[in-house]
Formats: sequence, structure tokens, C-alpha cells
Amino acid sequence: MATVQLAGDRITDWDSFHTESAAAFGFPDFYGRNMDAWVDCLSYLRDEDGMCKFRLKPKEVLTIEISHSVDLHKRLPDLVEDVEFCCTAINDRCEDYDEPPVIALVWK
Repeated sequence: MATVQLAGDRITDWDSFHTESAAAFGFPDFYGRNMDAWVDCLSYLRDEDGMCKFRLKPKEVLTIEISHSVDLHKRLPDLVEDVEFCCTAINDRCEDYDEPPVIALVWK
């Protein structure tokens, strides 16, 4: 199972979230640094589009582990809510195509 880790203690605002995400996921240079772009890059983890450094097998799941989550939930609750919403949306998109979920979000 593929795993990526985001350091919650280095996420201080939206900009730092996108900086951490771009580095951890290997997003392309043209990554738009917003949640629409984040969803787009992570929606095709089983395709060969090169939107991130992960390419999953048909039933494989990418586990996203976000550390220092208790503090992050307190400091940036809107960001936490959006990340959860977007991960759910990505998995819902998979379901629309009769594919299994592609992301497991773990708060550490």
C-alpha cells in the first residue's frame, strides 16, 4: 500500500499546505495551489497522467497520513474540513466509475 506523509506542524496556512502537498505528492510545476487543483491531481492516481509521483494498481489505496493532527484541527479547522471533504469527493468520483476508493485519510 502506498503512503504519503504530510507534516501537520509545518502546515500553518493554505499556502504552506499546498507547498507540503506539492512536495509530498510530487505534483507538477503547473500545480494551481488550490483545492480544485489538489483534487484534480489526486483524482487520477490509477491513470498514467503524471499528475503526481504515485501510480496505483487497480485496487490499491493511497494512505495520506497527516501528523500533528490534534494541533492542526485546533489551528486550522477550515483546512481540515476541506481536506476531508476533498478526499471524500475523490473517492466518490471513483465510485461514479465503479472503481474502489483511492484515498485513505489518516490523522495522526
